[in-house]
Amino acid sequence: FNKLQSLLHEFYLYNRLFFFGFSTILFFFGILMAVAALEAIGLLHQLSDLLNSGIHNVYIITGIIGFLSSVIDNVPLVAAAMGMYPLTAPATAGGIPETAYLLNFVSDGNFWKLLAYCAGTGGSILIIGSAAGVVVMGLEKISFTWYMRHISWIAITGFLAGIGIYYLQNLIF
Repeated sequence: FNKLQSLLHEFYLYNRLFFFGFSTILFFFGILMAVAALEAIGLLHQLSDLLNSGIHNVYIITGIIGFLSSVIDNVPLVAAAMGMYPLTAPATAGGIPETAYLLNFVSDGNFWKLLAYCAGTGGSILIIGSAAGVVVMGLEKISFTWYMRHISWIAITGFLAGIGIYYLQNLIF
């Protein structure tokens, strides 16, 4: 009887894990398909052209993406940024008048490092910006307004300080 009960328990766990894993995979597949559709119709390229011509500063652009991450999940946001700004080869960037700016988009360039930082930490600015924040909101009964009054300013300060320190590191080193 114990062996049968153990087998049924394992089967139950397997089904639960499969169900949650499959639904998560479908969720991310849907998000990435939506981002691919935006890229296919050219909307992401238009947005990157607007940001490049209007702002033309990777620190500000990634900062904007970080603030958007407090409202939009960072997975589709980073996927959209990857569609907006493709990797640039150093050899290709070398022959263009805007070489210094384009070198930010090479593999392991400043844009990609800042994108990882800003999209990851920007989600903490608002409690709804991360899955962990939403879970804590439910478990600890934290209200959105309480978080805004007590935590958001700390998260914004740390977020902006991190961008500033990264900028200073690039100036010094």
